[in-house]
Amino acid sequence: QICRRIYYPPYNRITKQLSFTMSTTEAQDPIKSETTPANDASVVKSRKDRPTGSTHFGDADWDEERPDEIGDATWGEVAKACCVHDAKEWGKIFVGACAALFFLYFFLVSLELMGSAAKVLGGCKAGGLMSDDTNPVAGLVIGELATALIQSSSTTTSIIVSLVGAEAISVNTGIYLVMGANIGTSVTNTIVSMGQMGDGAQLERAFAGATVHDIFNLLSVAILFPLEIISHYLYHLTKAMLPDNVKDGEAWSGPIKKIVSPLSDKILKSNKDVIKDIATGKVESCDTYYPVLCLDGIEDYKHCASKCDKDAGEEVGVDCGRVGLITCDKDSGECPGFFQNGASLNDDYISGGVCLVLSLFLLFVCLMALVNVLQRGLAGMSTRI
Repeated sequence: QICRRIYYPPYNRITKQLSFTMSTTEAQDPIKSETTPANDASVVKSRKDRPTGSTHFGDADWDEERPDEIGDATWGEVAKACCVHDAKEWGKIFVGACAALFFLYFFLVSLELMGSAAKVLGGCKAGGLMSDDTNPVAGLVIGELATALIQSSSTTTSIIVSLVGAEAISVNTGIYLVMGANIGTSVTNTIVSMGQMGDGAQLERAFAGATVHDIFNLLSVAILFPLEIISHYLYHLTKAMLPDNVKDGEAWSGPIKKIVSPLSDKILKSNKDVIKDIATGKVESCDTYYPVLCLDGIEDYKHCASKCDKDAGEEVGVDCGRVGLITCDKDSGECPGFFQNGASLNDDYISGGVCLVLSLFLLFVCLMALVNVLQRGLAGMSTRI
């Protein structure tokens, strides 16, 4: 359809448009006609005034063009329309690209922040859901609920992997939990689609895209789940893929997370160890981690979040600090803005709730701004697709 919308209609239509647009004054004074060409974008506001009969964004008769009036274009004309611009137009394209990248970055930051806030609000309950005493269907539902609570399938999966590695749950149970996490992550895209509530047509398309994602995940699990129950093919496949030796502490962090985490961690950083310890039965509840304690009142990773070496006889409050659902960043050594020495469980819940509202607001603003920037950047032929 791009090719059908650009610039040049058939030759007979051009001739007709030329004869239609030439006024009596232009016919009597050809010199004046040359000084004010019909295709001057600053003057022409109608496709009928252009020799080519092309439709431009902002024309007065933008919506009057009929399908039978649309002419074909060559690939050369498409390339010229897309790539041939003057310095001013290239400058606008550059500014638009920078604006799109800016809003895209903070959109990803808001998603990361929303995930961290959800982990703070639902981490204790999500950890209590995971155990090895479950049948396949219960494991599927538990994985779904845990992911919906913390709004992060990657976090749920990493916790499940840690539980399997610690032999707190079996590999078979872990497979069913991961399948449930694959369904639970569908909640996030539905929330994101709600960011288009200001425009009914855009909301319809966004919600449709989210639904496609949901159906894909549901159909995948609907096919693979019974096959796994019958044959345990995933268990045998993963067992065959397992290397002979695995080093402790091996982990992989995605490139997007490396880009957005430095900023989101300055606002809020969740403590995954709390969820894992509750799931393994190491602690009974989140109350064990409160109140938050930092040595000498200094808020940094060394004085607050460093772990005690129990084999060496270290004690909390004397040799090391204690953190709850909100922790400090080990790489930078800094604590996030919503971290507070002496905080209670309710204080962390309040911080998580504030960050959740803040992330949703930032998410909607960045999403609307990103759509607006892209619409302006593609104004013209692409807006008619």
